Amino acid sequence: MANKIVSAIDVGTTKIATIVANVRAQEDIEVLGVGVVPSHGLHKGIVVNMDEAKESIAASVQEAQKISGMRVDSACVGVTGRHISSLNNRGVVAIPRDDRLVRPQDLKRVLSAARTISVPEGKRLLHAIPRYYTLNGEERVEQPVGMHGTRLDVETHIITASVSSVQNLVKCIRSVGVDLEDLILEPLASGEAVLTAQERESGVIMADIGGGTTDIAVFKDGNIYHTAIVPVAGYQVTSDIAIGLGLPFHVAERMKKTYGNVTPGLDTDTEATMTGIENGHSASYRELCDITRSRMEELFELILLEMPSSDYPNLAPCGLVLTGGTANLTGLAELGKSMLQMPVRKGAPLGAGVYGITDILRDSAYATTMGLILWQARNKEKSAWQAKRGGLLGGFLKVVRKLLRG
Repeated sequence: MANKIVSAIDVGTTKIATIVANVRAQEDIEVLGVGVVPSHGLHKGIVVNMDEAKESIAASVQEAQKISGMRVDSACVGVTGRHISSLNNRGVVAIPRDDRLVRPQDLKRVLSAARTISVPEGKRLLHAIPRYYTLNGEERVEQPVGMHGTRLDVETHIITASVSSVQNLVKCIRSVGVDLEDLILEPLASGEAVLTAQERESGVIMADIGGGTTDIAVFKDGNIYHTAIVPVAGYQVTSDIAIGLGLPFHVAERMKKTYGNVTPGLDTDTEATMTGIENGHSASYRELCDITRSRMEELFELILLEMPSSDYPNLAPCGLVLTGGTANLTGLAELGKSMLQMPVRKGAPLGAGVYGITDILRDSAYATTMGLILWQARNKEKSAWQAKRGGLLGGFLKVVRKLLRG
């Protein structure tokens, strides 16, 4: 892969992060600049105020351009929100030719068959990701082209999104002079940044706990198996702290990040651990931890409810990988292990081969941001990227552009 300057915009509920990188190869990525600003005009991953969202995105892009010295003309953008839904669907076609040789056009036919599903009004397909092929009943065929058979099946992970929600996001991005290079479901991007090849193969659950949503992805046999978006995350924890302790929201947020501890079995002396805060505010350390722990216990239960099978230990023997800003809460992995009785670890977004201006990206809060760059680096090297990774984006964006033209 020749040197290529790529950009990505992570449009989150609490922050907007724009990243510019020089991608030389899959494991040779130089980060040239990162622009991070507070997010306004979004709630639970959805644009709710166009003007505020535009201002935040523009500020983030300008900061990244200033640091990198590069202009951001187009970018890969992450999408999330409760409007996202997914399912696994199979497609099947016959190989009718005398030589029974599977050709590239047969892959296109079987993928088209897998995409033929009933999509609810107002939604469109966002991704159609092949999980594996079956040739003449032999499963787990990774690349059937060039092989012989009479019947070709494909198991595909289908992801749909609300046209109006994506339309509003695209409009905000384009209004600041940035074209859309790609549109990626955020948990797919986060998985690129924090999961190992062994975890993906054996089976793992990833939960990206952000500000407004918790993005869930299950990987199995080396590919995506299940995705879900839960509209509960760090914002709800802060809100409960603010209400429970009688604090302004911004003070509760600072308290959560500075003192929040969900370690199982934590026992503190309420009277001896009053924490003083600015402007005369104070709160009990124990009460703060109790509220935070209760909300996170509820979130772990919600994650399990989103699993496609109740037998999640066998589905994901590698356990749960936590990432996102809320994953930084002290003791969260330990709480997860205690509750779920399975391995739990915090995922860091930086691996080997990523260098440059990366200090800020070492935080779990930037898993999606870095993952959007890794998605482009790792998938666009494949010659069959559009067919393999869901070339439906073009059709999706045609619908969006038509709506934007009114």
